[in-house]
Amino acid sequence: MSAQPKPVVAAAPFLPFTRPTIDEATIAGVCDVLRSGWITSGPNVKEFEKQLSAYCGGRPVRAFNSGTCTMEIALRIAQVGASAADEVITTPLTWVSTSNIVLDVGAKPVFADIDPVTRNIDLDRVEAAITPNTRAIIPVDLTGLPVDRTRLYEIAGRKSLRVVEDAAQSFGSNWGGAPIGSTGDFVSFSFHANKNITTIEGGCLVMNDEHEARLAEEYRLQGVVRSGLDGMEVERVGGKYNLTDVAARVGLGQLPHLASFTERRRGLARRYLERFHAAFVAEIDCRLPVADFAQSNWHMFQVILPEAHLAKRGMKRADVMAALNDRGIGTGVHYPALHLFALYRRLGWKDGDFPHAEYAGRNTLTLPLFPTMTDADVDRVVEALESVLRGA
Repeated sequence: MSAQPKPVVAAAPFLPFTRPTIDEATIAGVCDVLRSGWITSGPNVKEFEKQLSAYCGGRPVRAFNSGTCTMEIALRIAQVGASAADEVITTPLTWVSTSNIVLDVGAKPVFADIDPVTRNIDLDRVEAAITPNTRAIIPVDLTGLPVDRTRLYEIAGRKSLRVVEDAAQSFGSNWGGAPIGSTGDFVSFSFHANKNITTIEGGCLVMNDEHEARLAEEYRLQGVVRSGLDGMEVERVGGKYNLTDVAARVGLGQLPHLASFTERRRGLARRYLERFHAAFVAEIDCRLPVADFAQSNWHMFQVILPEAHLAKRGMKRADVMAALNDRGIGTGVHYPALHLFALYRRLGWKDGDFPHAEYAGRNTLTLPLFPTMTDADVDRVVEALESVLRGA
């Protein structure tokens, strides 16, 4: 009797670290916009801004083509950078745009190290970094975990500082039950493709009053102010930062799913923490995120790899990423400590300035997390990472 052929076992599909969830109704809606002939800023942008304002407690909101220009415009509205001596305090553990925009407006970024537990900016260090030249603070809600808004605004109020919340990752998070964006000073959200809701590219700025909103509109489109049928005036330098109606229609389709997306992300994060604790965390120093299931939107799930453990095996983070990729699992790095980029080294920063941010920047690994993942996907990631860290 001839031997029976062995069954072919299909490889598990590649699991990226993130994937947007866009339903068919939204895709059809985008087609309607394309057929309408009005594809740049128009009625869908207006409706998107209206719904965003409602989410933010009725505060003025304007949509833009990124969550980077929103922060720059907030600083310009606050007249930060009017003097070359102006300083803005922020974290060194963030996407580099957070500090680049400070340079763009002509001010000086000042960094404060992170809290090694939350990985957000350490507010004690923020307070210590304030000088007579400090004009603003830009906190970042890393992975969607909110910075302590109570303490933040106590410091800002006492020192008469403006706050530009880099809430790029925290749309859907809350502080004490109040949605991020519904309180505070300037709040900047991103709707980039990897965010919890997306407009493909885009963002919005939440402001305090209609005067600031009108200034934001001017900065959004070349400083132009229109009046009547043919009136046009320009009083300040603006940019080309408007959101398209195509992108806004994607955002309108995403907003109704925010609560369910957040709930699923929290469920997946809980599963990750349970599996990690059951597997190897106590044995191998793989640091896990804060288990906040009330306020965080769990934009990302990150672990901090055990640097000393890896060094004993002649490995670094890139080796772990490559090994996971070979197992069909995508990962990311969010973020290197930005003060060690060449641009910022030339401005005087160096290794050792912010040790907590530097350690996290070398060893943070972003694992897959998005709403259509299954619990089995989480199990697969944890098992694969355990295998790699144990040297299999």
